[in-house]
Amino acid sequence: MRAASVSDYRELARRRLPNIFFEYIDGGSYAEVTLKRNVADLEAIALRQRVMRDMSKLDMSVQTLGQTLKMPVGLAPVGMAGMYASRGEVQAARAAAAAGVPFCLSTVGVCSIEEVAATGTPPWFQLYMLKDRGYMRELLARAKAQACPVLVFTVDLPLPGSRYRDVRSGFTGGSALQAMLTQARDGIGHPGWTWDLFMRGRPHTLGTVQGAVKEGRRVTDFLAWISKNFDRSVTWKDIDWVREQWDGPIVVKGVLDAEDARDAVKAGAQGLVVSNHGGRQLDGVRSSIAALPRIADAVGGDLEIYMDGGVRSGLDVLKALALGAKACFVGRAWAWALGAGGQPMVARMLDTLRSELAVAMILTGCANVRDAGRDLLDLP
Repeated sequence: MRAASVSDYRELARRRLPNIFFEYIDGGSYAEVTLKRNVADLEAIALRQRVMRDMSKLDMSVQTLGQTLKMPVGLAPVGMAGMYASRGEVQAARAAAAAGVPFCLSTVGVCSIEEVAATGTPPWFQLYMLKDRGYMRELLARAKAQACPVLVFTVDLPLPGSRYRDVRSGFTGGSALQAMLTQARDGIGHPGWTWDLFMRGRPHTLGTVQGAVKEGRRVTDFLAWISKNFDRSVTWKDIDWVREQWDGPIVVKGVLDAEDARDAVKAGAQGLVVSNHGGRQLDGVRSSIAALPRIADAVGGDLEIYMDGGVRSGLDVLKALALGAKACFVGRAWAWALGAGGQPMVARMLDTLRSELAVAMILTGCANVRDAGRDLLDLP
C-alpha cells in the first residue's frame, strides 16, 4: 500500500512493527475516551470555504522563539522512537530538518542528545521534573552544550498513566522475562523490523538517561528508572530551579486549563503546549482543541501557544491555528511514519501535511498562515 494519509502510515506501521510497540504508540490511557476526543473534536470543526480570491502565493512560514519554521508543524517528543526504526530519533530529526521544522527529542528516546545533535540540527529537548535533581542538572548542561535551542518541560506526568493496551500486549505488567519472550515472539513474525533493529539499530538503551542506570541493559530497565523518578511534589516554583540551570526559552507542555496557563506566564515560560499527552495520561479530560480557545484568549498575547493531540492532517493544523495556536506538534503521525519505513516515510508524511495545509489555505482564502483566525471556521 502506498500511503496517502496519516491513517495509511498507521496501517503500515501496524503491519511492520511488533504488536507491543505498535500498541505502545497507538494506545491511550484507560478507556481511551480522551484519545478519541482529540481526533473527533478536530473532525467536528468545520472550515469556512471561500472562493474567488487570489491564492497564487502562499506563505506557510512562522517565526517562533527565534526560529523560522517553513510550516507551522513540529515533531513532538515520542518515547522509544529508536525501537520503531533503527536509530529512529536520528532518522526523524533528519526528516524534520529537511522539511524546515523542529524535532523535539524525548528524555526517553533511544538516541542521546549528542547523537541527535550530531545530525547538524540540534533538537528541542523535552524533560520531566525528576526526583534526581543532580541528574536533571547534568541533562540540562548536556542539552545546553549541544546548543539545543528550546527546553520543552513536560508538566502533566507526575506519574505514568495507566494504559490497558500495554498490559494486554505484554509490554507492562509482567516480568522482564515475559517481556523478552513476548518481544522475541513478535520479532519472529516481523523479520523486516527485526533485521533493521538488531542489525543496524543497537544499542537498545535510552541514550539520554543511560548514565543514570549503570546496570541497565534493556529499554524496560530505563523506563522503570524514569517511572520511579517522576516527582509528584513539583510546583510552579520548580520552574525557578530549572531557570537557574537553563537560560534559553522554556516551553511548558501539558496545559489544559486557563488558570494553569496564567501560572505558566507568571513562572516565566516563553511558550506552552496545549496538550493532554495524546490521551495517554488522565482519561476523560477535554480534547486539546477544545481547551485551546480559552487558553489562547487568556494568555495568547503573553507567550507562544502550541498544540498537540489528534492532529491527523494539514486541515487539522489550520483549524488549530485559527483557534489560537502558533504551530502544531504531531506525535503519533511521525511515530507511525517512522515505524512504517524510517526517515523516507517521515519525510513523506511531512510533505503530506504540507500539501493538505496548502489545500486548506487556498480553499479558505488564507494566503498567510500568520493571518489565520476564527473567521476561517464555520462556527455555529
